[in-house]
Amino acid sequence: MSWLSLSIDTDCRHAEALADALLECGALSVSIEDADAGTADERPQFGEPGAQTQLGWERSRVLALVAPSSDVAQLVSASAARAGLPELPEFTQEEVAEQDWVQVTQSQFEPICVSPRLWIVPSWHTPPDAQATVLVVDPGMAFGTGSHPTTRLCLEWLERSVRSGVSVLDYGCGSGILAIAAAKLGASVVIGVDLDPQAVTSSASNAQRNAVNARFYDAREGLSGEFDIVVANILANPLKVLAPALCAHVRPGGSLALSGILVEQADEMIAAYAPYLHLAVHDARDGWVCLTGSKD
Repeated sequence: MSWLSLSIDTDCRHAEALADALLECGALSVSIEDADAGTADERPQFGEPGAQTQLGWERSRVLALVAPSSDVAQLVSASAARAGLPELPEFTQEEVAEQDWVQVTQSQFEPICVSPRLWIVPSWHTPPDAQATVLVVDPGMAFGTGSHPTTRLCLEWLERSVRSGVSVLDYGCGSGILAIAAAKLGASVVIGVDLDPQAVTSSASNAQRNAVNARFYDAREGLSGEFDIVVANILANPLKVLAPALCAHVRPGGSLALSGILVEQADEMIAAYAPYLHLAVHDARDGWVCLTGSKD
């Protein structure tokens, strides 16, 4: 069996409405992407609390999957009218063969080598190195599969910093990958917190899958205590707001690592934390930095 894939270019003011209209008119699934992806005009989206960012792309592409028996011209016409487009958009269509979509999706995620002794491996793969420390993490709803530069930066720092018996706080735990890594690297007390209940659930599930002793909580429930290591991979604006709280959880002589920070935001972040401890750029990758420091 085969399906039809429709591609419709529009602008950011109509893309979401058109996607919704296509679903209402019978499309099986829809997605929106940058029509200039892969070109010099590609525009990455970095949403951040408090940031003034444009939602979507000026040249957006709406992709829709429809049944092969669909009257495509009528579907597009009805959807465009419902979405309030000023004129009927041009579209292309192509036949898509039936596939095992689970297998296709899984094939996009390969094991990630953080270092010779630390690997991130989806559950459907065999670890490439049986002697290495392996973090079993599948893609899911919570952020953090190890592919993003900020996660890699934090994992590399943890590998060099975690010693047997230390305590670790992962603030904004996402999938729990940093907390799990800390536990596997020898930390004896590992706590993760996040504002997203889905992240807390996902982290606990991943910790169980990896057979590590780590506990995860909703950050709104409050947190007490000091830790040898505090790591937070979030975004710059919330990290600035959290400066007093995060530093309060670092014990004297303990270490703090922050990521989710763009290179151009590093100086501002260092200044925000200066009243509490001195931060410096530990490493950078693909426009992101990891800042680290120790508490006197």
